[in-house]
Amino acid sequence: MPEGHKTHFLARQHTDWFAGQSLKVTSPQGRFRGDARKVSGRLMDRCEAIGKHLFYHFENDRLIHIHLGRYGKYRAHSSPPPAPVGLVRMRLVGETRSLDLNGPTTCRVIDQQTREEVIGKLGPDPLAEGSSARKKTLVWDAVRASRKPIGALVLDQSVIAGVGNIFRAELFFELGVDPRLPAAELDKATFDSLWKSLVKMMRTGVKYGKIVTVTAKEAGAPRATLEGRDRFRVYGKASCPRCDRPIETVEIAARKLYWCPGCQG
Repeated sequence: MPEGHKTHFLARQHTDWFAGQSLKVTSPQGRFRGDARKVSGRLMDRCEAIGKHLFYHFENDRLIHIHLGRYGKYRAHSSPPPAPVGLVRMRLVGETRSLDLNGPTTCRVIDQQTREEVIGKLGPDPLAEGSSARKKTLVWDAVRASRKPIGALVLDQSVIAGVGNIFRAELFFELGVDPRLPAAELDKATFDSLWKSLVKMMRTGVKYGKIVTVTAKEAGAPRATLEGRDRFRVYGKASCPRCDRPIETVEIAARKLYWCPGCQG
């Protein structure tokens, strides 16, 4: 499932491609056809990311709301686009570019009130507009009030919007934190480091359009060129890059978390 860095990357990209254009919106698959008619031919103002959600704002105060989920995927084309491939839920056709969307969990047209309801259920997004200090305070309040494992709490989208399983593993490994630790037992200094590292990791993800947690020195190559698990320190790895002990997994919040018991125990 794409994490928050990816939705912000896509929002910037799609704003660059389509802002200020009257888009033809269709649903080759058919499931989105009725909603597509509500915005087709309308001027798109911008695409906005909040957590793992995307909102395409149109001139008639309608929005396309997308949550990619585990299987959602975009395919970009030049305009006019080729024949659809697979079950294309939504097709956007602009002046020079077109976009196909297959397999999203959510694809619907909503109004501003519904957008506010969606956002109201989310915690602060480290990458979204707004006071970073205010967002940090809200998350700290949630952390110190919870007895859940800290590794579970950071995946809770009502606490922090946009964090997924890869960021979680890499974040706790970087800080040497045991992900099983009850959240309320995390001290303020460690939380401050956690927030700082998370924001930095997510901003790096937006820059490259992919999660990259290793440094160029660690990788022995420019970060932009890294692919697959070469981008990570611990996620999906067999051994710890610090102590060389085997990496283990533990299930927290119904997701498998990679960690090093030697460095994080």
